[in-house]
Amino acid sequence: MAKNGRKIRIFSALEVANICGVVNQTAINWIRNGYLKAFTTPGGQYRVYAEDLKTFLEERGMRIPDELNELMQDEVEWKAILIVDDDKDLNDLLRRYLEKKLPDYTVHQAYDGFEAGKALSDIRPGFIFLDIDLPGVDGHKLCKKIKEDPAFGKPFIIAMTGLDIPEEKRAILDEGADAFFGKPLDFESIINTVKDLLSKISVGIHE
Repeated sequence: MAKNGRKIRIFSALEVANICGVVNQTAINWIRNGYLKAFTTPGGQYRVYAEDLKTFLEERGMRIPDELNELMQDEVEWKAILIVDDDKDLNDLLRRYLEKKLPDYTVHQAYDGFEAGKALSDIRPGFIFLDIDLPGVDGHKLCKKIKEDPAFGKPFIIAMTGLDIPEEKRAILDEGADAFFGKPLDFESIINTVKDLLSKISVGIHE
């Protein structure tokens, strides 16, 4: 569920039916059978959060209607980047490089798990540079949670670690990371990776 004043997209059962191309009763049955998460208004009408509808369709391998994807695209700030790394020097260096190469993007920083959690909730960044060796935080679990929890809008995650071994790369990619970089970072490759990921979303990109 979206918070902090952002527009929350909620559908009626009829709107769910129209989006999915089914009759109204089918959508109601999905809800009544507990397949599709919903809540009831004081007047007894069903309401469904957009994130829950998308999760329902994804879990069942059903096609995500273009209309739903378009409605949810701005649920994530695609032009916001969050760097999560307790190495302040590296964090600052990466921020300056990203700001130079991607001037249309806003770069945010977090140095610990608490700051990362607050930034993820408040900013909803489209790109996250995640140090999976952050002290006191299981980077693997955090990566998986960000990808699986619709509240985060499924941003792109670029994992970073000083433990540059095949097993570590394989594990974090399996947990949902979209890219992996060992330290020291190859900044040019990072920018190319960001641009490759950007090509996967239909938003205006100024290179």
